Amino acid sequence: MQVYDTTLRDGAQREGLTYSVADKLAVAKLLDEFGVGFIEGGWPGAMPKDVEFFRRAREELEFRHAILVAFGMTRKAGIHVEDDALIKGLIDAQTPAVALVAKSDLRHVLRALRTTPEENLAMVADSVAYFVANGRRVFLDCEHFFDGFRHDPDYTASVVKAGLDAGAEIAVMCDTNGGMLPSQVTRAVGEVCARLGVSPERLGIHTQNDTSCAVANTVAAVEAGVRHFQGTANGYGERPGNADLFACVANLQLKLGLPVLPDGCLEQMVRVSHAIAEIANIAPDTHQAYTGSAAFAHKAGLHASAIKHDPALYNHIDPAVVGNDMKILVTEMAGRASIELKSKELGLDLAGRPDVATKVTEEVKQREAAGWSYEAADASFELLVRDALGGAAAPFTLESYRVIVEHREDGAVVSEATVKVRVKGERVIATAEGNGPVNALDEALRQALTRHYASLATLELADYKVRILEGSHGTGAITRVLVETVDSRGGDWTTVGVHENVVEASWRALVDALAYGLVRVPA
Repeated sequence: MQVYDTTLRDGAQREGLTYSVADKLAVAKLLDEFGVGFIEGGWPGAMPKDVEFFRRAREELEFRHAILVAFGMTRKAGIHVEDDALIKGLIDAQTPAVALVAKSDLRHVLRALRTTPEENLAMVADSVAYFVANGRRVFLDCEHFFDGFRHDPDYTASVVKAGLDAGAEIAVMCDTNGGMLPSQVTRAVGEVCARLGVSPERLGIHTQNDTSCAVANTVAAVEAGVRHFQGTANGYGERPGNADLFACVANLQLKLGLPVLPDGCLEQMVRVSHAIAEIANIAPDTHQAYTGSAAFAHKAGLHASAIKHDPALYNHIDPAVVGNDMKILVTEMAGRASIELKSKELGLDLAGRPDVATKVTEEVKQREAAGWSYEAADASFELLVRDALGGAAAPFTLESYRVIVEHREDGAVVSEATVKVRVKGERVIATAEGNGPVNALDEALRQALTRHYASLATLELADYKVRILEGSHGTGAITRVLVETVDSRGGDWTTVGVHENVVEASWRALVDALAYGLVRVPA
């Protein structure tokens, strides 16, 4: 099975995505670590950035698994192949393999290339033969293959034949417009093989996701005998994107039992998927199949009850196989089994404490009904369970806090907070300014506590989200605040607060954030 990745070329055509040369080198390293067989690095004849990428790749990249591929097109109409500047750019890239795109839909030959059908076939044959003669492996991307095959199967098949006869290793059937369905792909593979008398192993598949069938179409082609498939990391690409490389690999290897990746590579899937998303500056899709953080998340109490006895009852695979984890969500749907499983996930065993499990379950349901949400706030939930278990006393007690927001004549807006707390028997008063009322409260509370809890100095508020809850209206609406906190060791956690007053909701989330920080790193 040939796994061919085109994240750095086709994937880079996604709206809003731009890779620097350094980005492309980093992505290529990650893809090689994932074990793909071929990495299409870009179009060196058309983009100066890609010329630089291939030059640096020769000097800086040492692949364990992958072969680097340069992408280009067949020679232009009416000129000799050795005189074509874009062809020369591919030669200069010095890659072991090249991918050549060719028009395989007669309508595109006539209207886009504005040449004759015969000349297009000659362009394919000349270009493929030229690279073969220069010691390159050649993949022929038959652009608009499926649309062309439906319109004029004889001509589209003749393009495939021209490429294979000239020495192309694989003729790739491209669903360029992304309009195919799995049954249509299966039928086309069988028909073109019968028409040309070739094995489906000489064909490849490249699908776009315009019908949300890109992965399914890829699997259909492989089930029909194709042994070369193309995709992009996380499905990046033009319009709705390409076939998601990770879903394709997992489906073929785990569901069909095909040997797709080298040993030890499949479990790198989540790490590589998320790392590439970070380089692309795109938030990872939490609901992405196999790699999303919610891919193995369970919310319903009925599910959790079954998973408590056997995780396989509600997981289609063991999440660890692809480097993921199962996650139990704590919501108003939670039953006692959900609470027990989630607590165990956090290192708190309630198996022998049914009274505590029941108490926490009732508390969660009551709070969720009032607007609290623990689904994304594990730290607040853990504190709730620890309190029910009779955990350590609160690190401080609040006497009062006050926040002043002053809009001055010069337009400056200044926030000042004062907190009065009791810490280890001592009454402490602290005042601080911030760039908003929440930041000022955070700074004042830290000042009050740090002398007794030095580890709080290593914590930092990383993110702050406010949501107006459904069913509440206007400026008096109930608000939910989520606070994300990080420590100097790279840990992070999220806490939640709910109240009609946004400052009080923020205060509750902040208090949980610092209290949880002391659980992680005691003073």
